[in-house]
Amino acid sequence: MGKDYLQSVIKQFEYYKLLGEKAMDQLPEEKLFWQYNNESNSIAVIVKHLWGNMLSRWTDLLTTDGEKEWRNRDAEFENDIQSKEDLLLKWDEGWQCLLNALKELTEEDLEKIVYIRNQGHTVLEAINRQLAHYPYHIGQIIYIAKMVSDSNWKSLSIPKGNSNSFNEEKFSIPKSKQHFTEEFLKGNKK
Repeated sequence: MGKDYLQSVIKQFEYYKLLGEKAMDQLPEEKLFWQYNNESNSIAVIVKHLWGNMLSRWTDLLTTDGEKEWRNRDAEFENDIQSKEDLLLKWDEGWQCLLNALKELTEEDLEKIVYIRNQGHTVLEAINRQLAHYPYHIGQIIYIAKMVSDSNWKSLSIPKGNSNSFNEEKFSIPKSKQHFTEEFLKGNKK
């Protein structure tokens, strides 16, 4: 069961990573740094926060607290990334750290206790914590991208008004055990 869980969460994280990338791909560079107001975050700031969180949580997962001494969380919310290239480097570094850590885990690791800010979690609980946290921020990225794209936005799911035709297509093929993330990832690999 644990091996299936690990494979499933890796697919889930890859799915949300791809959603974020497909949203950012629809924007010109300057829109990645757009903020609604001073209290809101730009996509670049959200990426920077995800990067910092991922490096902190997933570096030496089994041996050190998930809130590393070297992390400067407050600085993650400063809009100081200089280019799309820098933003994507941080994006890739964070996701690589996360996915590499998950791929190294064994079933036995899932019950081990790890700490985040000195609070104990099983590895399974720590994974689930981040599986809720990261999609929350990916949703923010998508929402901002959709707002600034306006009528140029290309839906990342079922476009408005197309639910019936989408369902007709899905129900016209034999049932399959393939998980929706597998289908999405297969059709959207870069």
